[in-house]
Amino acid sequence: MNKLLTVILTILFTSYSGAEGQEHSLQSAADYPIQPVSFTSVKVTDSFWSGRIKTNRTVTIPASFKKCEETGRIDNFAIAAGMKEGKFQSKYPYDDSDVYKIMEGASYSLATEKDDQLDSYLDDLIAKIAGAQEKDGYLMSWRTIDPNSPPTDWSGTTRWANTKSGHELYNVGHMYEAAAAHYQATGKRTFLDIAIKNADFIADNFGPGRLMWPPGHEEIEIGLVKLYRITGNRKYLDLAKFFLDQRGNAEGHELYGIYHQDNKPVTAQDEAVGHAVRAAYLYAGMADVAALTGNPEYLLAIDRIWDNVVNKKLYIIGGIGATREGEAFGDNYQLPNDSSYNETCAAIANIFWNHRMFLLKGDASYIDVMERSLYNNMLAGVSLRGDTFFYPNVLEFDGKNTFNQGAACRSEWFNCSCCPSNVSRFIPSLPGYIYGTKDNTVFINLYIGNEAEIKLPGNQVQLKQVTDYPWNGSIKIEVAPAREMEFSIKLRIPGWAHNKPVPGDLYSYVKKSPASYAVSVNGDKVVAELEHGYLAINREWKSGDTIQLDLPMPVCLVKAHEKVEADSGKAAVQRGPLVYCAEAVDNNGETLSLSISENPAFMERFEKDILQGIVLLDIKSGNSAMTLIPYYAWANRKVGEMKVWFPVQ
Repeated sequence: MNKLLTVILTILFTSYSGAEGQEHSLQSAADYPIQPVSFTSVKVTDSFWSGRIKTNRTVTIPASFKKCEETGRIDNFAIAAGMKEGKFQSKYPYDDSDVYKIMEGASYSLATEKDDQLDSYLDDLIAKIAGAQEKDGYLMSWRTIDPNSPPTDWSGTTRWANTKSGHELYNVGHMYEAAAAHYQATGKRTFLDIAIKNADFIADNFGPGRLMWPPGHEEIEIGLVKLYRITGNRKYLDLAKFFLDQRGNAEGHELYGIYHQDNKPVTAQDEAVGHAVRAAYLYAGMADVAALTGNPEYLLAIDRIWDNVVNKKLYIIGGIGATREGEAFGDNYQLPNDSSYNETCAAIANIFWNHRMFLLKGDASYIDVMERSLYNNMLAGVSLRGDTFFYPNVLEFDGKNTFNQGAACRSEWFNCSCCPSNVSRFIPSLPGYIYGTKDNTVFINLYIGNEAEIKLPGNQVQLKQVTDYPWNGSIKIEVAPAREMEFSIKLRIPGWAHNKPVPGDLYSYVKKSPASYAVSVNGDKVVAELEHGYLAINREWKSGDTIQLDLPMPVCLVKAHEKVEADSGKAAVQRGPLVYCAEAVDNNGETLSLSISENPAFMERFEKDILQGIVLLDIKSGNSAMTLIPYYAWANRKVGEMKVWFPVQ
């Protein structure tokens, strides 16, 4: 079977060999079979996400830049450029990357909202970064300021002294992503030219017969692929593949070990291990290179790893990374609640990975995982105000434990502030995750109120979603092609809507729901078998056609696999894509003693003035009662107890 898949994928992904140095912005011949519809072609209009995207633009990005100013992260570039005097201002060698990530998010915002002040601010920042770049292309602010005074004892005093921990390659990977976003948003080459100069320098120093060390923290692979897409320069793609292939290659370097996913070649890996963010960035990079080079062995490996995660290592909130020690994956079925890590960065990386898996294979299971992480783990990582953050995300809290990097609540910033800067870059890109296209097929993956312009071969299609998702499952989709044409619209039917909360058997409903989804076009009922989780409607579409999708959203109890000791004898509560929790402020000041019966009575009520508008669940369970809120919304009021999993009476 594997040999057959190898042959099929090799044919599917015919390798592209563009001329070195040639620059263009066209898709290469080999690429993902499914292409995402750009976030610039999708305007979010609903009440749930549009406000969050605005908050990210008006609060999160400015607040994050301000923190970078206060902590010296931006001054580091000015000092390295000779524009200011001083020593390295911040704490870690990877602090440059926070600035890059926020710049990426700011660029995404600029692409959709004109902002002359932000545009000018970025120009000023880019000038500092250009000044900090050394003549040969090397870029690492602290080393340029004073290479003899490393910020940590594992930074090394010479270039590439410690690629395992020094983060030189990690930093510039984020810089490449930011530069690509800025170029695509503004058309200016100032930042892109800095990135290209550095990437050329890296390519001159790393490769067969040169330095053979992979990055200790994966990320440059993703950034290199983005540079390749913009420039068409094959050496960036080849360098990304080179770094992937060095993992587990003891001939080129002393192996870093499991924590860094450097215990065996990537094509031989079959279990998610080590630091969770590093791992998911690795798997996303492998998906990129598999699509662009036609390497089926990468795909087979990340298939195996994905199966391991969804069946044995995924939290119900879509989080990954069970252990605080090393911010890492635990053993199979090791999913503690009060000590869970579920780093916000890991949730975002998990979204990146699963979206790429969908683009490769067109299966809704990947979007099911992506959506779970999006609406629960990722969204909990930032407050409703947009200026405080969770680094880890626990599923049970005693009201006292300073689990959030020394705090018992969300914080404005951290010494290592990868999570706030990651949130700031992800949220404005969200519209790009809603749709995908392949030939004459449109995939509708996420149900978010929006207006989209979608290009199909020989036609332009406007789609408009009207919905109050995730609060209810009524979704109206208005279809308006420029001209009447036959094409297919594939509606994702979430697994949670047909008795499967997640792919695999890690979680299941205590009782199956009798409710079922319904689809109609222009009032006529559509009945069709699901294909890889999608209901396909193929017809000649004309302007004014309307799809009505109704997804059932009963409140369901969820149980975990019997091997998950932390959840044995317990149940969690889910409604639609949202996992719910009990918070002390709604439950007489405490939650840890709460339990639930196998047949609780639920009452749903929408409260527009609570937590920016939510559906609350009032539960009568035996002689007791409790109120639940969506997990993402906890810790936005008072500090107090919280829990997701309840003992079943």
